[in-house]
Amino acid sequence: MQHILDAILAGDTSTEDFANLEIPDHYRAATVHKDEVDMFEGIASKEKDPRKSLHVEDVALPELGPGEAYVAVMASAINYNTVWTSIFEPVPTFGFLERYGRLSELTKRHDLPYHVVGSDLSGVVLATGAGVTKWKAGDRVVAHCLSVELESPDGHNDTMLDPEQRIWGFETNFGGLAEIALVKSNQLMPKPEHLTWEEAASPGLVNCTAYRQLVSKNGGAMKQGDNVLIWGASGGLGGFATQYALNGGATPVCVVSNEEKANIVRSMGAELVINRSEEDYRFWNEDGTEQNPKEWLRFGKRIRELTGGEDIDIVFEHPGRETFGASVFVTRKGGTITTCASTSGYMHEYDNRYLWMNLKRIISSHFANYRESWEANRLIAKGKIHPTLSKTYPLDEVGQAALDVHKNLHQGKVGVLALAPEEGLGVLDEELRAQHLDKINRFRGV
Repeated sequence: MQHILDAILAGDTSTEDFANLEIPDHYRAATVHKDEVDMFEGIASKEKDPRKSLHVEDVALPELGPGEAYVAVMASAINYNTVWTSIFEPVPTFGFLERYGRLSELTKRHDLPYHVVGSDLSGVVLATGAGVTKWKAGDRVVAHCLSVELESPDGHNDTMLDPEQRIWGFETNFGGLAEIALVKSNQLMPKPEHLTWEEAASPGLVNCTAYRQLVSKNGGAMKQGDNVLIWGASGGLGGFATQYALNGGATPVCVVSNEEKANIVRSMGAELVINRSEEDYRFWNEDGTEQNPKEWLRFGKRIRELTGGEDIDIVFEHPGRETFGASVFVTRKGGTITTCASTSGYMHEYDNRYLWMNLKRIISSHFANYRESWEANRLIAKGKIHPTLSKTYPLDEVGQAALDVHKNLHQGKVGVLALAPEEGLGVLDEELRAQHLDKINRFRGV
């Protein structure tokens, strides 16, 4: 891979020279193994250790198919789906690969006894398959993680509704935590050139997810003046939701777990902050069998104190079971609860009287369609929305990076260097970077 890295770092390598680079038949990648899916049996979820299940090893280069591209990965990032993959919850991902492999002769490549993980990347196109016209070797890119087939009419109004919609690197193989990634060419987007490789790789999944969930007409359709309750407002998803609320003229009510995180959202411009640790909300009893409506009332009262007596228009939900009952309760009449995840548990419970009698809506949101992904990336490229990268690991330490996210030891996003030999490389637009450097570095070291 050194000759590929040299060509990227040279900065003046031509398209023709990139196209003529020899692509090795093996590359280093972070994988989980099919014969290890039972390795954590009997161990509580929180005690499962991704360092034991994630392997960094040489894997064979998959065949390049029509409409696809090889990308030399300079950097990637950790998402919760990589954590879930590494601890084989809620189900091992090999079932996804098996089902995808049955779809066609081409997709059989994905059904392997190992799974190359990762749903973010920044890097350089090495080669494209038949029919690709928009991208060429040498293009500097990032990738969104929506993989679709679009052979059914269902997905042509909203690509997220394609029956064969999958998340690349989670429900497909050959993901971004590797030196080379295989993507569909329509996953590629221009790299924001005021960012380093690791900064550019980090927004992908969470930025696009937050955009659809909060801003898009397919999600919360946020408007100016809305009060938006954001759980985990300084985290991977919440850090972008907070930025979108502020940029869009809404008022974020930011829920965080400590004062350090409160200071992060205040530095973004958020003024209404609830520190859960200080106020000690206990929405469930100790054994997690019953919720406490009095705590919902206390939480709602606190929100009204902050907003001047107003209730929440949109809830940006992703914790799931732990918070969902409270989220439904505190939403205003006719308001919206948008949900994209369930990191604290999938079996949500809420009092339906507060939903149906007050005409509230629950909207499911999952990643983003092609257009939403491009719009979200465009805002990054224009310096309107900023990365939330706090720490970066080398690929050899991907297990520790995943453990940080699993144990919530991180803030914002945790990056992973793949081919990039060090942090700080890849910036072409120094002028735009200088305008936003403090915002780009806001999460650093936190």
